[in-house]
Amino acid sequence: MTQAAPRQRNIGLFAGDGKPHTTVDVLVGVTLVLGVLALVTAFFHSLHLLSSWAGLAGIVTGGWGQMISVTTRERVFLVLGLGAAGLGFLLGMAHGGLWGGVIG
Repeated sequence: MTQAAPRQRNIGLFAGDGKPHTTVDVLVGVTLVLGVLALVTAFFHSLHLLSSWAGLAGIVTGGWGQMISVTTRERVFLVLGLGAAGLGFLLGMAHGGLWGGVIG
């Protein structure tokens, strides 16, 4: 006798365990967006303030997401966002830093 397969309910975007992880999903998205923003703006010397602050915020949100993440799928995307944010932050710091030209 055949049985109907159980319906999948709405689970999180990056969750692999079948449970919703909305907080971590938001942190993954924010970390990825801030990491890409920091990395792209780091290639323009005059945008060092934006790249360094976006990179710092991406590092903080990614670190927080790493501490509360449950599945490997979430951690993979968090590490990608953290890497981009870290590289953007370091390049922004090399071009002038968080306060370069604003103070002093």
